[in-house]
Amino acid sequence: MQMSLTESTAVARQLVKQLGDRRNVEIVIAPSYTALQAVGEVLTGTDLLLAAQNVHWDDRGAYTGEVSAVQLKEAGCRFVLIGHSERRTLFGETDEMVGRKRVAALKQGLNAVVCVGETSDQRRAAQTASVVTAQIGKGLEGATEGSLDRLLIAYEPIWAIGTGQVATVVQISEVHALIRRELAKILGTDSAEAVRVIYGGSVTTVNIADLAMIEHLDGVLVGGASLKADGFAAIVKTLEKIKSEIKTDR
Repeated sequence: MQMSLTESTAVARQLVKQLGDRRNVEIVIAPSYTALQAVGEVLTGTDLLLAAQNVHWDDRGAYTGEVSAVQLKEAGCRFVLIGHSERRTLFGETDEMVGRKRVAALKQGLNAVVCVGETSDQRRAAQTASVVTAQIGKGLEGATEGSLDRLLIAYEPIWAIGTGQVATVVQISEVHALIRRELAKILGTDSAEAVRVIYGGSVTTVNIADLAMIEHLDGVLVGGASLKADGFAAIVKTLEKIKSEIKTDR
C-alpha cells in the first residue's frame, strides 16, 4: 500500500524500458489491487508478468473486501503472493489459510508464491527449523505433482522484513537447504526439484551480489527496493548476470 495508480503505472513504464526485453530471467510485478489492470496494460506485449499481493481461498462468495483467484486471473495476473509475513503478522493469516489459498490459486492456473519465515523471537529460541517446516507442511498439504512447476516457496525471515536487517548468506543457505529437504520429504526428490525457492528480506542493490551466490537460491522477492525502478532494475540485472556466470562455470 505504497503507491497510487499513477505512481504504479509510472514505475511500470520505467521497468518496461529497462527490463522489458530480458527473456532469460522471469520478472514479476505485484502492484496494489487498484493498479492491477492499469499496470497489466503497461506490461502487455513485454516479458514482464503481473502478480497480486494476496488472494482468497474461494472462487466467489459473500467475502466483502476479498479478491478471488478467478478475478485475479481475469485481471491478467499470472502470479500471486500467499502468506506474506505482513499478512501473517498483521492480519492473522494461519498456515491452514495459506494452504487453502495456495490450492485456490493453483486451481485457476496461477503461480503461487507461498511465503514462509520465522520471527526474531523464534530464531532466538532456535525454532526456525520447526516453524518453517510446519509452514511448508500446512502450506503444501495435498499438493499434486501436476502443479509443482507453478509453485514457489519464498523464505522471508520476518525479522528482516522492512528492518534493514538481512539474514546472512549462511543463515539463508541453511534455511533454503532445509526447505529443499522438506520439499523432498513431502513431494519426493524428483518432484521437489520443480519447486522454485526464493529469498525475500531487505533485498537491495548492496546485498544482491552476495545473495546471488547462494546455491539453493532461485530468485528474490524484493520489497521496498522495488519502489524505485532504477534500483529494482539493477537488482534484476545483477542477479541475472551472476546466476548466468555460475551456470557457465558449471
